[in-house]
Amino acid sequence: MNTMTEKVAETESSPRRSLKRVAAAAAVGNFVEWFDSAAYAVMSVTIAKLFFPDYSTTASLLAVWAIFAGGFIARPLGAAFFGRYGDRIGRNKMLGLCVLIMSAATFCIGILPTFAVIGVWAPILLFLFRAVQGFTTGGEYTGSSAFIVEYAPEGKRATYASIIPATVGLASVAGALLGAAITATLSPADLQAWGWRIPFLLAAPLGLIGLYIRSRVDDTPVFRGLEKRGNVAKKPLGDAIRLCARQIFTLFGYSITNAIAYYLMSSYMIAYMTSSLHYSSTESMITSVVTMLVYTAVCPLAARASDRYGRKRMLLVACVGFVVMTIPAFSIMPLGLGSRSWAPASWVLWLR
Repeated sequence: MNTMTEKVAETESSPRRSLKRVAAAAAVGNFVEWFDSAAYAVMSVTIAKLFFPDYSTTASLLAVWAIFAGGFIARPLGAAFFGRYGDRIGRNKMLGLCVLIMSAATFCIGILPTFAVIGVWAPILLFLFRAVQGFTTGGEYTGSSAFIVEYAPEGKRATYASIIPATVGLASVAGALLGAAITATLSPADLQAWGWRIPFLLAAPLGLIGLYIRSRVDDTPVFRGLEKRGNVAKKPLGDAIRLCARQIFTLFGYSITNAIAYYLMSSYMIAYMTSSLHYSSTESMITSVVTMLVYTAVCPLAARASDRYGRKRMLLVACVGFVVMTIPAFSIMPLGLGSRSWAPASWVLWLR
């Protein structure tokens, strides 16, 4: 059987199968998925006013974040569903389906009537579309990670896989910058009337771009080899649980820490600074941009360390770093943007 390195060498003989194109396919599709998810977080304060107008400011914001959490409930289900689908008919077909469903759900949020128009159906439909977002994100993140790793040379798998979390960070930056531009340009009335819809409506063209790029890349050498030998798993999910249950639950526990850390800095921090610390929306979003740029820059560095020193060691360092740095970060935030001691506050959460 050919080694992974030999398979990669074969793919590089054709521009269609080059690692650059593979990386672009994984990155662009993943960017689209997470930009769509970031749009919800960026506009959470405005959405709270439009979809839960009868509640207090705090209660409406909590309701919006409860809906946001609905996506997390659906995410492991989506990972299992799309993971099985990808093992049966191919990684690339599964990823194409993910980006289409995600973009459609996000676009529907962008055209969704508010509470003033359809009453209680507005938050109900918002929850359903957000659940669909989470469902497909579960398939996208895990699927694109497997896709790039199965193309990557041995000894550099974490380095290539770092493209996935890095594009997540860039998507959050793009979402925050767009949100800052919209809130700084539009009046509060225009923002609530139609401006909040802009990030969601962009899902349609971005989704088509992601689908086009992915359609120009072949499936992974690993899956094509399984197809050629007739070894495609008939019950991949059952086999995974039977053979790797301990590893699955261990990584599930780490993923919980990872998700909390990421959404603290990319999503919750914007709403917390705006509603609790009374920063302007623009200040909060720009702070998020700085945080996510640091996060994005660190991703390939941490990945190289993982390739050199091992996965387990890096995971432990990240978890300990998150526990140690979170409380000091939130303690410094109220000091204000003008304080020198505040400046590192939003940055320390990137280490997780």
